[in-house]
Amino acid sequence: MTSWAVLGAGSWGTALALALSRNGHRVLLWDHDPQRAEALRRTRENQRYLPGVPLPDSIAPTGDLERALTAEQVLVVVPSHAFRGMLTQIAPFYRPGRPLAWATKGLDAASGGFLHDVAADVLPDAGPFAVLSGPSFAGEVARGLPTAVVVASRDAAFAAAVAGDFHNESFRVYTSSDIVGVELGGSVKNVLAIATGIADGMGLGANARAALVTRGLAELVRLGAALNADPQTLMGLSGVGDLILTCTDDQSRNRRFGLALGRGQQAGDARQAIGQTVEGVRTAAEVFALAQRVGVEVPLCEQVHRVLSGELTASQAMRVLMQRAQKAEFDN
Repeated sequence: MTSWAVLGAGSWGTALALALSRNGHRVLLWDHDPQRAEALRRTRENQRYLPGVPLPDSIAPTGDLERALTAEQVLVVVPSHAFRGMLTQIAPFYRPGRPLAWATKGLDAASGGFLHDVAADVLPDAGPFAVLSGPSFAGEVARGLPTAVVVASRDAAFAAAVAGDFHNESFRVYTSSDIVGVELGGSVKNVLAIATGIADGMGLGANARAALVTRGLAELVRLGAALNADPQTLMGLSGVGDLILTCTDDQSRNRRFGLALGRGQQAGDARQAIGQTVEGVRTAAEVFALAQRVGVEVPLCEQVHRVLSGELTASQAMRVLMQRAQKAEFDN
């Protein structure tokens, strides 16, 4: 069995620690707050994020980062805006050639680029790298409900090793070599979930929701083509699979945030009520900027960005979308 360090003890990090533990792996579950780590150790439960789900003895919570990094494998599970900082923290303890995996979805807050580029920048002597992504709500993974995800790495052996450590009868893990496509899908879907949430919050109906999901997928595919992502990836678990999940189920924080905006709630109040990171808020601006850099139109992501920046109201953004010039469905 492999020992794992899971860096980030939020709902997703805890759920993935549980998935590993079910396969007999030992897990050091690190929280940046030593008091929270101690509470996890004492109560054997993540009462803040996953109440009612016990932590088995094979999961050892810790606030000691150096201790966590004694594990054989490392999985980073922090919000995207904290990813670069997390890697900077572990850099002094990271030996050359050591692999790294992450389950963070989003783009780099500083550069607007992909997280694998951040990893190469901060840990230039480390590697190989892998990302785990796909349609997966933390609560369902924590309870052992059936889930399918994908692990992408340019190193096939490392992808297979990570997938093998997670894979079991309730957590099915596929592999991919397309790290760009997998990261892109995991980023864009959060923005589109805000869009569909806004539409549903405004009471625009099922037709509008279906249109937003489908046209959002078209934006993802166009952007993927410009970035040399494999189009099959975007039709897979980390693309259309994650898009369907986050746009249609209220377990999605991004969708719930959009619902609140559509119902007239202020963004700050909505985020406070959710109480966890809403990745799509930051990612909307980053995806729009990325699309501008590569010359791709992303009208849905653009309007979400404009709403979140305060430039437009939700009603104004919807009018902009509906008044766009008529065109063939598959034109760029």
